[in-house]
Amino acid sequence: MNGAHDMGGMHGMGPVEPEINEPVFHADWERRVLAFTLAMGAWGKWNIDMSRFARENTPAGDYLRRSYYETWMYGLEKLMVEHGLVTRDEIESAVAGQRAERVAEPPLTFDRVGPVLATGSSARVDEDRPTTFKPGDRVRVKNRHPVGHTRAPRYVRGHVGTVEQDHGVFVFPDSHARDGSKDPQHLYVVRFSAHELWGSETGVKDTVCVDLWDSYLEPAS
Repeated sequence: MNGAHDMGGMHGMGPVEPEINEPVFHADWERRVLAFTLAMGAWGKWNIDMSRFARENTPAGDYLRRSYYETWMYGLEKLMVEHGLVTRDEIESAVAGQRAERVAEPPLTFDRVGPVLATGSSARVDEDRPTTFKPGDRVRVKNRHPVGHTRAPRYVRGHVGTVEQDHGVFVFPDSHARDGSKDPQHLYVVRFSAHELWGSETGVKDTVCVDLWDSYLEPAS
């Protein structure tokens, strides 16, 4: 979707100000939000792409006002309510300081989040799928603007690039977010010239590489 989260190539968002020795978390509550997100995801009610879409599907003013982990918490609360794990009244009661009795043992407790996060997971799918493109092929990103989740950045849609590499077969995030289906597809590294994306005021030798799935691409005429 064309939400406020899709900021690539946009002006007016303020300077990027890297912090020297920036901490992983700026406050303890951020650490807890990450742990909470992983712990609740272990119930299996949603997947990572559904979780991303819950954060993206936010009014622009609210999205831009919230900090990174505030947005994560907003998306998690929305998913929990939608899937019947908690009610909005219960969330508001908890914010007010009320405590509730545990009704079930969670599949992933906070103390196990660290090891699970360190283990990681992959969206790679061990299936043979025919390749549509090969390195060196010129491709155009389809000019599609879906209402659901997509990993095709707005700034590359409609533009022509060159396939640099085939990563292999991966879960297709658009389908995964919509209904949980994996819809395995090849994932390619596509290189675009800065001139192609942003015009003649960019550096002649500047390029941008983007990972894009089969469904996003078509042969460039």
